[in-house]
Amino acid sequence: MRILKKKDFVFLSLFLVMLLASCTSYKQVPYLQNSKEWAGTEQSAIVHEPRIQPGDLLSIIVSNPGNLASSMAYNQLTPSDNSNTSMLSQPVLQSYLVDAAGDVAIPNVGKVNVAGKTIYETEQHILGMVKNAFSTTPVVVVRFVDFKVSVLGEVTNPGTFTIKDGKVNILEALALARDLTIYGRRDNVKVVRENSDGKKEIAELNLNDASILSSPYYYLQQNDVVYVTPNESKAKNSDIGSSTSLWFSGTSILISLTSLLYNILK
Repeated sequence: MRILKKKDFVFLSLFLVMLLASCTSYKQVPYLQNSKEWAGTEQSAIVHEPRIQPGDLLSIIVSNPGNLASSMAYNQLTPSDNSNTSMLSQPVLQSYLVDAAGDVAIPNVGKVNVAGKTIYETEQHILGMVKNAFSTTPVVVVRFVDFKVSVLGEVTNPGTFTIKDGKVNILEALALARDLTIYGRRDNVKVVRENSDGKKEIAELNLNDASILSSPYYYLQQNDVVYVTPNESKAKNSDIGSSTSLWFSGTSILISLTSLLYNILK
């Protein structure tokens, strides 16, 4: 049997270190790793609809082409557009700020409580209050003007993003931020949320685990903040990086041990 030379031990040691390091790091990277197991579990269908909160900015339009004058009376117009009788085809309207009590003030209606309601529920609620003023049923359209989420931490493009349709999940938000960097921890993504009662909460999500698809934090609410935690390599980073330091330290120890073993067995 051929006895391995000292340089063979060195190369073998380096290979083993690289193999172990690559296997360990790979397990921390892919999203939704147990998707097959999760798909086989019993799940209830969840239809997510964001709910209006105090401080939200809404667009509310009441329109009825058959009764244009009555429609205009229920819309909050900018002063320069009051005489524009064609404004409902291309409306230039002021937005409605939901006050601390959860109300919006609609012309010729007064204060309407909308906090805690979905967009559809708000449309139906307002429709019930104005439809008797029209000979035919009007159309009420409510939309979020400022539905925003912020993504911070170890992502490629951190920032605050406006969501047009008011519906976004954690993966879509990270996609807007151009995904995590190599330093981002997939198993510890925090969501900071302020509820309608003003209370703040922090949830930790594991993107490696497919069960986040069932999490109440999978779909984001307006003004949620997503924070991607840095891994230890980034947190302890130096000029050459702690991961590089650990690599060389581990490699040096392993080479020393194999050299010692070689000399003993020689």
